[in-house]
Amino acid sequence: MNKKEYAQANKEWLLQKSQEKGVNALSKGVYYRVLTEGKTDCRHPNPRSIVTAHYTGWTIDGQQFDSSRNGAPLAIRLCDLIEGWIIAMQQMCVGDKWEVYIPAEMGYGKISQPGIPGGSTLIFEIELLGIA
Repeated sequence: MNKKEYAQANKEWLLQKSQEKGVNALSKGVYYRVLTEGKTDCRHPNPRSIVTAHYTGWTIDGQQFDSSRNGAPLAIRLCDLIEGWIIAMQQMCVGDKWEVYIPAEMGYGKISQPGIPGGSTLIFEIELLGIA
């Protein structure tokens, strides 16, 4: 499969995923499914917040490319992450665990990363542990 076909297959996968029961839309083509609900009276992080989260990331073929699960959680200023994370995490509450589906344009775009071909739709399981 060439790069153009790969990117198109990723777009089609995301379109199909977006139509599944329980999958919710956010802005800019980002989608999510709630796995666990956290605090109901929560505050949400903003782009300048430092967030602490556990996560695992996959491509649409099920290849895991990164995870914090066997180590320390990620602690980072939200604005320093890819745009798809910024969009999703601003809607999350502490304790929420979501599966987030990020189109390539809100991830790494056409640029390949280790384990992530250019044009990849990204799938992340994100659990928001804290906001500072």
